Amino acid sequence: MARIVMKFGGTSVADIARIRNVARHVKREVDAGHEVAVVVSAMAGKTNELVAWTREASPMHDAREYDAVVASGEQVTAGLLALALQNIGVNARSWQGWQIPIKTDNAHGAARILDIDGSFLVKRFQEGQVAVVAGFQGLGPDNRIATLGRGGSDTSAVAIAAAVKADRCDIYTDVDGVYTTDPRIEPKARRLSRISFEEMLEMASLGAKVLQVRSVELAMVHRVRTFVRSSFEDPDAPGMGDFLNPPGTLICDEDEIVEQQVVTGIAYAKDEAQVSLRRVADRPGVAGGIFGPLAEANINVDMIVQNISEDGKFTDMTFTVPSGDVNKALAVLEKIRPDIGYDAVQHDEGMSKVSVIGIGMRSHAGVAATAFQALASKGINIRAITTSEIKISILIDGPYTELAVRTLHSVYGLDKQ
Repeated sequence: MARIVMKFGGTSVADIARIRNVARHVKREVDAGHEVAVVVSAMAGKTNELVAWTREASPMHDAREYDAVVASGEQVTAGLLALALQNIGVNARSWQGWQIPIKTDNAHGAARILDIDGSFLVKRFQEGQVAVVAGFQGLGPDNRIATLGRGGSDTSAVAIAAAVKADRCDIYTDVDGVYTTDPRIEPKARRLSRISFEEMLEMASLGAKVLQVRSVELAMVHRVRTFVRSSFEDPDAPGMGDFLNPPGTLICDEDEIVEQQVVTGIAYAKDEAQVSLRRVADRPGVAGGIFGPLAEANINVDMIVQNISEDGKFTDMTFTVPSGDVNKALAVLEKIRPDIGYDAVQHDEGMSKVSVIGIGMRSHAGVAATAFQALASKGINIRAITTSEIKISILIDGPYTELAVRTLHSVYGLDKQ
């Protein structure tokens, strides 16, 4: 017997037929003797509808009332799944985040989980009951519902798994695992049987949309073994009930990965913008004077490149921001211009960031050179480069994104079985 947390996303619970299918997945684990908690998202499209209603009612809406409205989507799904489970003979009860309680900070609309007391759910396990928990929501210090931001149900599931010391957290979605790259761009992309927490964190933060970044962070901190699985597989298909090796991708400690590849995957993010400040005075505090105000404006700065002039008096500062934040960034830079001092600001939109990721890069030389040579052979110009121990990110012109992804996927042999 094991303790499992199962999470089902919006497409998995899009209508009553799919909710009944989810109930069969849950029943399979219950019949195997496991203790089960289920975390659900709102039905597909419902959160968007609720967000639109709040904006129509009040364009400058109160964040606390926004949370009260948008959290209702998960409440509906939890109740419906509990009913579907009861209908097939499974003892189940739905619970809201505040009933557990899942305690969060006060950042309504983008709250972070502070604490979960797992004893409530453990008591339900001991009574033989499946707890169906509304994801995406918790209880803020003001005693009001707080939501965790888009994709927050993944975070709810991992946090609950950590709180109840689950053996595994299964994230069911509309894909059957984590792939070496986006299969829509590269048909030869392969599903990974295992990927380390660190690699998955990089993949998620650099464009792969399989899991929310915060959920991977939590899984890594608490060492929650996490499976990415497809809810569209027949619940009774061969292997679906295999506890050790079900179909999907296991996210785990790198110690569990016997054969480590040099490169595990290629991620990409479109709609990046490059901003350059020309001839900035090179003195202590300049970088803080630029990036501090951008951070205060909630502008996410990514790649940063600094070039010092020959005489050492001036520097060019180049960085990237999401294209949607360009105008806001330019307004901030104009405001601080008298304090910072720079000759000109230039920006280019329509950039893409393509990233090579792999824990094997720590112990192999020449990985970056291989990427640069491969892109050069296809006539792809590199705008900026950043690296870490297990990642190389390259900024290129947007129209070359798909060619770059396919080229890098091939040059590292990821298209071979």
